Amino acid sequence: MSTDNPGNTDLLSEAEIADLLAAHQQWRRDGEVLRRSYEFRDFAVAFAFIARVALLAERLFHHPEWSNVYNRVELAVTSHDVGGISARDRDFIERVDAFS
Repeated sequence: MSTDNPGNTDLLSEAEIADLLAAHQQWRRDGEVLRRSYEFRDFAVAFAFIARVALLAERLFHHPEWSNVYNRVELAVTSHDVGGISARDRDFIERVDAFS
């Protein structure tokens, strides 16, 4: 399977992280991890969202940590391989927010 941009691992500066969080205000920083909670109408809608995120994550070769309880989904992203928040995380967040 091809990826859109698997090598986009440049670490973001503190200013770039601040700009990202200002543009995507439902995300929050937890150390070197970016997190967001989602709440949907019911489990079926939450599961459909998870499926879309899974396909995106596979395409980007950047897989989030997540949990799901009924209509709630929690996402967490970081670039473990470079030890922080990278441009790959920004790309992931921007794409997820575009369809959430």
